[in-house]
Amino acid sequence: MATQTPDFTAMMKDFMGAFPVDTKSMEDAFKSTATLNEKLSGVAIEAVEKSAELSNKWTKDTLSKMAEMSKVKAEPADYAKAISDFASASAEVAAENMAAYAEIAKKVQMDTVELMMAAGKDMQEDATAAVKKATADATAAAKKAAASK
Repeated sequence: MATQTPDFTAMMKDFMGAFPVDTKSMEDAFKSTATLNEKLSGVAIEAVEKSAELSNKWTKDTLSKMAEMSKVKAEPADYAKAISDFASASAEVAAENMAAYAEIAKKVQMDTVELMMAAGKDMQEDATAAVKKATADATAAAKKAAASK
């Protein structure tokens, strides 16, 4: 009456052994993805560093102009002139800094597109090689199965 339960571990091992999996291609894909992420992170970090430097410089320039503007003047009209000078200088610096931010963004975009195109090319080559290998393995397995009958 007591029947022994089938050993599913052995059955799964035999089943998976019939379908070999190339883990090398998985490892290569992981490494390629990790490398791409490292490069993209480098682009982002460089852009953040440049933006922070630009913001810091802009803030320092603005504070020094404000210090100049806040000094005691001899005539009331000098206060109006100081405010006017500050406003026009601030507008000029803002335009320059916005152009610098645009250059940073443009460089990030160009670098990212370059990296993505290179990654796409690499992935296409990897996929082609994997398909060729899988086809060769499947053909060999089919020939072996046909020969063993």
